[in-house]
Amino acid sequence: MIRRLLAALLLALPLNAHAACPDHFPGGQEPKSTATATLLCSQTFAAGYSAANHDPLWSAEQLTEEEVVQAEKLQGRAPFHEDLRLPANERAQLLDYRRSGWSRGHLAPSGDAPTHEARTETFALSNIIPQAAKLNSGRWNQIEGNVRRLAEREGMVYVVTGPAFREPMGTIGPDHVRVPSSVWKAVYVPTLTSTAVVVCKNSAPYTCNAVGLASLLRVTGVDPFPGVQADEREDKARLGSALLR
Repeated sequence: MIRRLLAALLLALPLNAHAACPDHFPGGQEPKSTATATLLCSQTFAAGYSAANHDPLWSAEQLTEEEVVQAEKLQGRAPFHEDLRLPANERAQLLDYRRSGWSRGHLAPSGDAPTHEARTETFALSNIIPQAAKLNSGRWNQIEGNVRRLAEREGMVYVVTGPAFREPMGTIGPDHVRVPSSVWKAVYVPTLTSTAVVVCKNSAPYTCNAVGLASLLRVTGVDPFPGVQADEREDKARLGSALLR
């Protein structure tokens, strides 16, 4: 019985805690943030976690065509769970979201995960933000699907997703998990030598727009792709439009 409980606990915990994971980032450089972030490495993504917000500031992944194909064949979900790699006073709890009025929105999508173990990791609350349910299951879900189709077409893309707190939206739960005013997703496509960023409001009418990397940095303090050369950081309107289709 004890062995089964330990095995279940290990499965519920993300792997490679606090290890370096350069493969998730272009040029091996993790996103830079003006706020303090704890790096948490998992099999298919990494998160920069804010203890002050009890939220991730970003989650980053290298998404390949092969992973998308494998993920499409994968059945089932996983339970949401606290990230026990974080100290108790820093991590969000399941209780924080109970009757909060907000859904638990993934940054690195569970639909990108190619294995059951990798999918389980995406359900850690260190990869979750308070997100409006209509946005999470609607426009945002469409954008995640567009990114997967882009990865299939181009072979591989780098994706960084995060929250923005431009407008005060309050907090939820006893841990005061901060509610973002919008959610953003940045994509770098090596084959196209270009980037794109889309931002969606986390409140009605849930509008989504394409913005530039400079605008994202100014509003969020996050540079998603510090390892990308300057001549490849140019935002392409066509790419942003494709993500928003």
